[in-house]
Amino acid sequence: MSDALLEIRSCCQAFPKADGEDLLVLDDINLTMKQGEIIGLLGRSGSGKSTLLRLIAGLARPVRGSIVYQGETITGPAPGISMVFQSSALFPWLTVLENVELGLEALGLPEAEIRKRALAGIDLIGLDGYESAYPRELSGGMRQRVGFARALVVHPNVLLMDEPFSALDVLTAETLRTDFLDLWKDGRLPIKGVVLVTHNIEEAVLMCDRILVFSRNPGHIVEEIRVDLPHPRSRVDPVFRDLVERSYVALTARPAPSRAAERFAGAGIDLVLPRVSANKLAGLMEALAGPPYHGRADLPVIASTLQMEVDDLFPMAEALQLLRFADIEGGDIQLTDIGKHFAEADVDDRKTLFQRQLLNHVPLAAHIRRVLQDRANHEAPKRRFVDELEDHMAEETAEGTLRAVVAWGRFGEAFAYDDRSETFSLDNPS
Repeated sequence: MSDALLEIRSCCQAFPKADGEDLLVLDDINLTMKQGEIIGLLGRSGSGKSTLLRLIAGLARPVRGSIVYQGETITGPAPGISMVFQSSALFPWLTVLENVELGLEALGLPEAEIRKRALAGIDLIGLDGYESAYPRELSGGMRQRVGFARALVVHPNVLLMDEPFSALDVLTAETLRTDFLDLWKDGRLPIKGVVLVTHNIEEAVLMCDRILVFSRNPGHIVEEIRVDLPHPRSRVDPVFRDLVERSYVALTARPAPSRAAERFAGAGIDLVLPRVSANKLAGLMEALAGPPYHGRADLPVIASTLQMEVDDLFPMAEALQLLRFADIEGGDIQLTDIGKHFAEADVDDRKTLFQRQLLNHVPLAAHIRRVLQDRANHEAPKRRFVDELEDHMAEETAEGTLRAVVAWGRFGEAFAYDDRSETFSLDNPS
């Protein structure tokens, strides 16, 4: 029998699309967690990390593969597995004590035991004295502490954390992370293992023993990074910085040819576009073109300088690469000659350059422009393009992709869009 606390075996998950086919969101996920580990699932939004957490929690079942907890296959919510969410998800009409007691009541424990455990949990996470307070009276960090207490008082073996610090301000998140790690190190938490979902690279290196780096379309593990650093960890430690750099490199690696078609070259209108404004792209190109970067920057360095996290910086870098304004390789981003030209150009020249790159390298934009040019009135309804996109992607993704191309089309004056009538046109092309 395996001594693993948790095993994920060749796990796949898919959701139905509008055309009746399945959209694969997780592909061949394998993971073994032993007692005493904090494992991080690191990746951008949409890489399936939270979906995997729901599968582990037993809130959904994989379409293929299995998840085994303490030797038993999970087929529903498993006793001994608790979750902390991004938001505290407290009931506003209940006090701190009543919110924490809620999960214990579901276990059918005696009233005295419920109260004893709840009070101990509140004390453990540093909210002693706030038992009678309501969520509206607490700060965001304090509410999240209540969420931790509620998950811990049921004495889980495995704690799942779905970006539990991302909604907090920087200082509050740092304090809560440090307090959690201190309790974990001292053996004061009633848990044997932790799975942490995050898109914050430094948070992953700061907290985890192993980091599984996820890529998208579909979500799959591209690299496992071991973090052999003692706690407490210092962000200025050269080994820490090397691990951050390695994580950036893994996150920016191009997909293997054997998986979905290569992200950009030869992609069709079904390419999911990042939702980034052209003005932000212009600002990043200006920052890269100027000192101290002079056209080339290390992603962790520029992320720190611009105070950006993965989900802020990567869509911008991905858009610049798609439009051929920049290249990304080995954790570095470098402006192309066209990108440098754009950074130095005036407003009119920038629009001309942007339109050319948009129509040459974004198939959806070129498709919309072609359709408009071919029609006698040079107009087309939004629904026409939405229907085409929904043959390849989920409805929400199709909407986001279309909004992205509308914003870029307007900036480059490639086509116009009237949101009231939901109509594309060539009213004001350059």
